[in-house]
Amino acid sequence: MSALGGAVGFLTRIPVSADGDDWDAFARAPWTFPIVGWLVGGLAALALLFPPTLVPFAYLVALVLLTGVNHVDGLADLGDAMVVHGDSERRRAVLKDSEVGVGAVLALGVALVGLAVAGLGLARLPLRVGVALVVASEIGAKLAMATLVCTGRASHEGFASAFTQQCGPEDMLGPLVVAVPAVGLAAFGGFAMSAALVAPLAVAWWLRRWATENLGGVNGDVFGATNELGRLAGVYAGLLLV
Repeated sequence: MSALGGAVGFLTRIPVSADGDDWDAFARAPWTFPIVGWLVGGLAALALLFPPTLVPFAYLVALVLLTGVNHVDGLADLGDAMVVHGDSERRRAVLKDSEVGVGAVLALGVALVGLAVAGLGLARLPLRVGVALVVASEIGAKLAMATLVCTGRASHEGFASAFTQQCGPEDMLGPLVVAVPAVGLAAFGGFAMSAALVAPLAVAWWLRRWATENLGGVNGDVFGATNELGRLAGVYAGLLLV
């Protein structure tokens, strides 16, 4: 329960009581990521109860209220680092720079517009299918983060290393066990739900590879970008197959 409290306290804006011990427990428990995915996905899916014309905006607002801006900030920083010219040291310096460049604007624009357009697609689905897809994509996004925790190498001492130094590939069993029941959502949308779970893992694989080659390893910004882009990939993969 301490680890779960730390996970909810860090990954969401849901008010929970969490301290340093909870954070330490969370850093050793990657299985908590998909549990938070179940929670955030279930609450975000309430946006689908709005009239169809309001669903895209309601979906965006729900995600902002539930998860805050930490992950989005990571996506913006990584966007700037991706477009800058230079070696790994130069890219890492850009990640720490407080200035917002064209890469950040482009990354945020794609993510926000992408989610809004996805909201239009979700609004056209039967309610039970739309809810299942929102939940599955959120679980997939958090499972993608857990994949980085268990298989990634941190670029430096900091947020990411607090996880990667304590977890290894063998610890992926826990997150998978928590996420696998989501395959049962296929009863509401067939292969679309499985696609929504798997697509974010492809994002995690790509970002881990890019970060290893260009940053020397993963960091907190890569984690945040994986969550945002993983969710987006999951929703669209599901919409394409539903």
